[in-house]
Amino acid sequence: MKRSWEIFFENKRRVCFLIPLIILGLLKQNPGSYGYELLALMDLRYYKYIVNYTKGSFYYHLQQMEEKGLINKIEPIAVKNTHEAHHYVMTELGEKEFEKLMHKYGTKTDYVKLSFFGAMLFVEEYPSEKFEEIVKEQLTETKNRINLLEQSLKTEQELPTYFRKMLENSRSHHIVNLEWFEEMLTNEEINES
Repeated sequence: MKRSWEIFFENKRRVCFLIPLIILGLLKQNPGSYGYELLALMDLRYYKYIVNYTKGSFYYHLQQMEEKGLINKIEPIAVKNTHEAHHYVMTELGEKEFEKLMHKYGTKTDYVKLSFFGAMLFVEEYPSEKFEEIVKEQLTETKNRINLLEQSLKTEQELPTYFRKMLENSRSHHIVNLEWFEEMLTNEEINES
């Protein structure tokens, strides 16, 4: 039996899983930023709709990433009226981790595609041919889910009305995603990024 504090931290880890990707992606876009600048960008860009984070969870991940060698603190040339004395940059190891996380979350096929949406935030920082592979994987998985949902809806077994409506709703969402993935591939949106 897990203790309550173990469950708490397990849930916190689950909720914050995209924070390292977001920090690395923002540092790719804004090398040498202060931690509070990265946090301000997350707020400004409404990342709260994709990942649940707090100031504490953000700085915790920033510290963990520095300890793992994914990012480095650099001393600013002159410190005037700033909240922090250190800027952050990604290391070579951080670049590799960014690529790994982009692929991991880009190919994750949640029913609600928050992982994929998180990876989409940094499409311009990721090689287009690799992102095209991610979209193709999402396309295939989405087709599979639509087929499974359609099979469930065609079953001879009597489904409760509310459950049938949930399946229909889920299928509709997957169809919209499927159209979007196909459009990305045919309109070469990926190659434009």
